Amino acid sequence: MSLNTTAVRIRITLKDVKPEVMRCLVVPVTLRLDRLHLTLQAAFGWTNSHLFEFLAGEGRWGIPDSDGDFGPQPIDARKARLSDIVQETGAKTIHYLYDFGDSWDHVIKLEKWFDNTTIEGLPLLLEAAGRCPPEDVGGAPGYAEYLDAISDPTHPEHENMRLWDPEQFDPNVIDRKAIEAAVNALSGIWKPRPRKLRSK
Repeated sequence: MSLNTTAVRIRITLKDVKPEVMRCLVVPVTLRLDRLHLTLQAAFGWTNSHLFEFLAGEGRWGIPDSDGDFGPQPIDARKARLSDIVQETGAKTIHYLYDFGDSWDHVIKLEKWFDNTTIEGLPLLLEAAGRCPPEDVGGAPGYAEYLDAISDPTHPEHENMRLWDPEQFDPNVIDRKAIEAAVNALSGIWKPRPRKLRSK
């Protein structure tokens, strides 16, 4: 099995959030973790405005702090691939933590492997359910409170919360075309480049 021609179907669910927010994607198994982060940002509709980490087994992958003031550093996500996590930990489930303040925990299940396949056109969105919560809403508990407030005109925070997101927020309605376009745009910029032959 060549990793360069292997893809994996992943199902990502936002933990502790109702109604369910889920995306199903096919990605190359050799996708760098910083690019997997950008893929998940595009698929969910986050704004890429916070830090992130991938967690599996005892391992942590993210962007190391250049000052190194915050304890043990994660493995650099710009130098590691999804296949590295799988080979090093044997994990079939990986956690993607976005925004350390709100602590959005995305549970990534590695569902199905595709060997000897083309990885052109990947990442690919297969399924999507549930709208992504607004940024900085306070994590899963804050989001539940936000939904309560905007759905109840008698809630003391109804007007404030409604003004916070100017459009009518419906947690069940997603813009699938926009999500697909955002994910598809990534496949065009990450095409494998042909290697140049050295002249002797």
